[in-house]
Amino acid sequence: MELRQLRYFIEVAKREHVSEAAQQIHVAQSAISRQIGNLEDELGVQLFEKDGRNVKLTPVGKLFLEHAETALKAIDYAKMQIDEYLNPEKGTIKIGFPTSLASHFMPTVISAFKERNANVSFQLRQGSYKFLIDAVKNREINIAFLGPVPAEDADIETHILFSERISALLPSQHPLAKNKSIRLNDLRDEEFVLFPEGMILHQIAIDACKQAGFTPNTSSEGEDLDAIKGLVAAGMGVTLLPESTFDVKPPRFTVKIPIEFPIVRRTVGVIVPKKRELAPSEKAFYAFIKDFFYRLEQYQ
Repeated sequence: MELRQLRYFIEVAKREHVSEAAQQIHVAQSAISRQIGNLEDELGVQLFEKDGRNVKLTPVGKLFLEHAETALKAIDYAKMQIDEYLNPEKGTIKIGFPTSLASHFMPTVISAFKERNANVSFQLRQGSYKFLIDAVKNREINIAFLGPVPAEDADIETHILFSERISALLPSQHPLAKNKSIRLNDLRDEEFVLFPEGMILHQIAIDACKQAGFTPNTSSEGEDLDAIKGLVAAGMGVTLLPESTFDVKPPRFTVKIPIEFPIVRRTVGVIVPKKRELAPSEKAFYAFIKDFFYRLEQYQ
């Protein structure tokens, strides 16, 4: 069994079309067909079956795909670590992060690290809360920032960097817009603009409102922070967002107001794998961010 056979197999499985896979990886279609045939002969099973002009995985093909992807991720990771040990100052750090940390948190952390490590590069992957946890477990990335920090389990190590309050964002013409603070119960009759169900900031808002004694009436949903803020600015409703999602001032036509009761907070932190070693540049970055936020907390 050869690595190229696994790579060809995964590409065809992903595209369900041999010629499209051949075009993507710049290899002759006949070469891909031959290598997959050799792989099937070696395994003694059929991995694909015809589906019109396309192909699709057989049940055993689906099983093999899962293991083939895991094997290639492990090999690619091993190669990356070897490259970094040969030249630790020029590593590439893959980081996952959610949309709520994109505008201020990530640029601050990366620029601060790059000041001391100019030759280290980054590959950034934005994703949902569950996706980022699974990505660390499945070797797709080794470091992910999350808020709130998940419960530690057998596969991931967690570290809390800081805790932040959740505030209300209101249209600037809202009757409560001039208040210095509000009780969350003051918004019980309002229409809310929230992230879709299944996203962690949706759940944080729902839980906060239930803590205040009501279930929010969700009138609109936005897939990202800009959409949420834009809908609030347009007067479509109110929302709840973490402090780190705001710049120096809230968006135009909106007002950010602290919630005095109940106090709603979330933790923000980082997760790394427990059962595999970080590459040298990843170790350096992990140590840096822990020290960076420790010093920031001491200063504050």
